[in-house]
Amino acid sequence: MSEKELGKKWDRCLADGVIKLGTGLGLGIVFSVLFFKRRTWPISLGSGAGLGMAYANCQNNLRSHYLQHRIEAVCFRTASCW
Repeated sequence: MSEKELGKKWDRCLADGVIKLGTGLGLGIVFSVLFFKRRTWPISLGSGAGLGMAYANCQNNLRSHYLQHRIEAVCFRTASCW
């Protein structure tokens, strides 16, 4: 994997993290205000869920270069591709 490709993946990870954190935070605030009498745990839960999803996506994105793709694995086992 080239340095340029790795840089693009890290940029994508950071952008995804900011978006998912912001969405989780926003949903946590809305649920906190509307349903849970302004408690702080929905905000923490929403932010944590957003960061967790972003982390999982980033992990999969960075490992994708080293993993065999599912279609190739199925084609290899069955020998009947396209």
